[in-house]
Amino acid sequence: MGILGMFRRRPHERAGFELYGAAVGAARNPALFLALGVPDTVEGRFDLVSLHVALVIRRLRTDSDPRGPALAQAVFDAMFADMDLNLREMGVGDLSVGKKVREAWEAFHGRALAFEAALESPDADALPVAVARNIWRGEPPAGAPQRLAALARAQVEHLARQDIAALAAGRADFLPAEDLLRDA
Repeated sequence: MGILGMFRRRPHERAGFELYGAAVGAARNPALFLALGVPDTVEGRFDLVSLHVALVIRRLRTDSDPRGPALAQAVFDAMFADMDLNLREMGVGDLSVGKKVREAWEAFHGRALAFEAALESPDADALPVAVARNIWRGEPPAGAPQRLAALARAQVEHLARQDIAALAAGRADFLPAEDLLRDA
């Protein structure tokens, strides 16, 4: 690899950060907090980001194009590079950052697996149950898990229609949450 190889970017790094940014933008839509009662806290924001990032990663990982899995990994890497940076900016000490990032990784991984299983399940209640358990810390507002599950399914369908070339260029489009929540 040589010394210059250490300074080269990984092939999908930029696209990974851009796709991650699109997921974060969709997750931070105020309608999700106002209409669904998701707590506007660090934890609530993390939970919604986890959902949206999991949807992007699922879309990429299941694409038949060989770039899909590499892009999925790049999105994951971008998320946890951002988590590391945010923890440092919040004043978490250097010695604790690794542990906190690992805890966030474990939390994300558990949520992503739960969302994936629920999306694949023939049980129509599986996704509302998964989002209720993984988005709200406690009792969710009445009907909110069903509405968020419907929104997530609409995003899955919308992401599935997006061309892998656009995704590889870092362009992901999410449907506006306020429109989806109006219909749900």
